[in-house]
Formats: sequence, C-alpha cells, structure tokens
Amino acid sequence: MLWSQSLIPTLKQAPAEAEATSHKLMLRAGMVRQLASGIYSYLPLGFKVLKKVEQIIREEMDGLGAQQVLLPALQPAQLWKDSTRYQEIGKVMISFRDRKGKEMVLGPTHEEVITEIARAYFKSYRMLPQILYQIQTKFRDEPRPRFGVLRSCEFIMKDAYSFDQDIRGLNENYEKMYQAYHKIFKRSGLKFLAVEADPGIMGGDVSHEFMVPAAGGEDTVASCSSCSWGTSNISEQIRKLKNCPQCKGKLQIQPAIEVGHVFKLGTKYSKLLGAKFLDEDGKEKPIIMGCYGIGVNRIMAAVIEQSHDQDGIIWPGEISPYQVIILPLNIQDQQSKQAAFTIYRDLKKHNIDALLDERDERAGIKLKDADLIGVPLQIIVGEKNIKQGNVELKRRQDKKLSLLKIEQILESITPALEI
Repeated sequence: MLWSQSLIPTLKQAPAEAEATSHKLMLRAGMVRQLASGIYSYLPLGFKVLKKVEQIIREEMDGLGAQQVLLPALQPAQLWKDSTRYQEIGKVMISFRDRKGKEMVLGPTHEEVITEIARAYFKSYRMLPQILYQIQTKFRDEPRPRFGVLRSCEFIMKDAYSFDQDIRGLNENYEKMYQAYHKIFKRSGLKFLAVEADPGIMGGDVSHEFMVPAAGGEDTVASCSSCSWGTSNISEQIRKLKNCPQCKGKLQIQPAIEVGHVFKLGTKYSKLLGAKFLDEDGKEKPIIMGCYGIGVNRIMAAVIEQSHDQDGIIWPGEISPYQVIILPLNIQDQQSKQAAFTIYRDLKKHNIDALLDERDERAGIKLKDADLIGVPLQIIVGEKNIKQGNVELKRRQDKKLSLLKIEQILESITPALEI
C-alpha cells in the first residue's frame, strides 16, 4: 500500500483526555477515532490489526474442531429474564421496545442465545460433544468508559461454548480451550498470566482469567515467581501475603489487563432454559456447558501497553498492520524513488505486506511516523547509500541498523519477519 493513498492520520500529540498509553498511541498512530464516549471507529491501520488478531483466533479455534457461527446482536429480553440474568446485569444492559412493544436488548454476551440453539438441536447424546464460537460485537452501557478500547460501550469479543454429556467431557474441552488460549496470546506477542478467578454473574464453579501485566491495567493480579499459582481474587488476606500460599515463593501483586476468561458453566443455563438431551439409556439430562471469551480489541490495546517506547508502538510481527515499511527519505531523488518502488513491488510479489511512504515530506517526519505506527521492519532508502546500491534495514524493536545491498533485502528480512 502507498502511504499517500492510505488513511493514516498521525498526530504529534494525543488529546488531553486520553489516559492510558494504548489509548494515546492508538489515537496518535491514526488507528481509531472516537465518535462518542466509549465508542470508536476503527481506521484502516487499526482494522488491519483487528483482522490479524481474529485470524490467529480462528486458526486456533478451527484447529480444535470448533465451528464458527454468527449470533444476533438483537435479543429478546424475555430470554434474559428466563435465565434470571436480566436483573443481575441491570443498567449495563442496553434495552428498548420495538414497534410492537416487545422489549429487546443489545447483546452484552451470548450465553442465553447459544443455549437456545443447544436446546433446539442437541437433543441426543449422539450430537455431543460440540464447540461453537463466534467473533462479534457486544454492547454494554458502561457507567464510566475509559482507557480507550479497554473499557468501551461497544467491543469485539470471541466467545466460544462447549456442550458435553458429562463433567469428564467438559473437563477435556476446558483443557483444550485453556491450552488454545495460551497459543493465541503467545502468537499475539503478549506476556500473560493464567490465574484462578471468580465466575461472577457468568456462573459455574471454576474459571480462569488470562491477565496481561501492564501499568495501565484496571485489574489487579497476584502471581508467584516460582510456580504457576496466581489469582485475580485479591482479598485483604492475599494483599498481606509475602509468599505464595502454594510453594512459598515470592508473591507479586501488580496491575493487569484481562484479555480472556474461561468458565465451567455446568448446567446453570441448560437447566434454566431447558437445554436437555437423551443419554444412551434414554434418560433426559441437562447439557453440560463451558464458556470461553477473548476481548479482541483488548489484545490490541494490551500489546501496545506492553510493547512501546517513547517514539511509539512496537508491533510483534504476526499482528502488525504491515510487515515492512519502505522509507525513501527524499522522494524527489529519482534514484531513491525508483529503488523504493522496485523494492516495494518485489516484496509484494513474495506476499510480504509492505507500506511504501512515498510522500513528499521531510525525512524526519517520515522516520517519526514510521516509529509511531510501529511496523517491525523499516527499509530506509537514503540518497548517499542508494548510490552504492545499499539501503538500511532498521528493526523497530531495538532500532538496530544494518546496511544491505538491495539484492540482499529479501533474504535478510524473511528470517526477521519470523521473530
């Protein structure tokens, strides 16, 4: 893509109301634009990152044999009353009456809707187990939207649901999803903790949260430096501890961002909404359910919180909006211009997602914008170097510079893109 044909409205300074680092940098890098409090438009750079995160999620879900669906955002309020969660969620739920006077809600989540599907189709043990998932927008009337997309009124979630005959099947599916979440967050470039958590209004007796330690996090997590123990249930008793209750290792309490949550729901929804199946003996039993959520927008913001410097974002390769940015420092120099376009076309031939900044701007502006948007590799085409057939390759992560012959670019950047 050519920069001059792209919508990348970079800013020198973030708006004063932006608090979190990720919020500031997403605004400055031209990834999002605020429409109203807690409501954001995703501009091309931001949308490309979202799509790449979603692709990672799809690959890992499909690898488990999960099937993708798309459930309605509009839901009858009665379904929520039947599950008893209508009052529990309260004013956070956005509700209204249609022209016929029927009360409807904009879905803050989809346990009720997916259970209605299970009730309709999973009537025999022969239909179980099943895992269904979707990537869809949710709506919540947040009383205090803040931190950009980390706490917003409209957000994108991957929610998956497992359906089993018995607890053994639930445990197997829960473990599969638990491991898949580790792969998703690692591929997204996150350093994270999987900790015990309170199921809350979701229900069930077991749940784990996937927490990203970050200074801008609204949540708090306690974790052990020696073993895998951790929790987001931070009681006064936990705060007083200096050592891990499991292995006596050093205990650390720190702010974090929740990016995923998995639950063993059991029969909470299937009993209330009548989702039953006939077992091998012809006996009617409630379906055993699990629920598994990921905040897609939150992954993007959490990566920025963990991976940035004073100059801007530092994207990990797999979710970066572009893999490479080409920077001819003086587009008026014909040799630089020709070399830049030749490199750009060659990268495209090899399916490398490249952005060419061919604007007639000062070199300093181009270099600053490239650092701000955080593309992992920069190919810098300068007048002096190009006369010798050379370009500079800069790694955004550590700003390391290498001098390359033009013909060495492809063999040099290919291994670097895998980091």
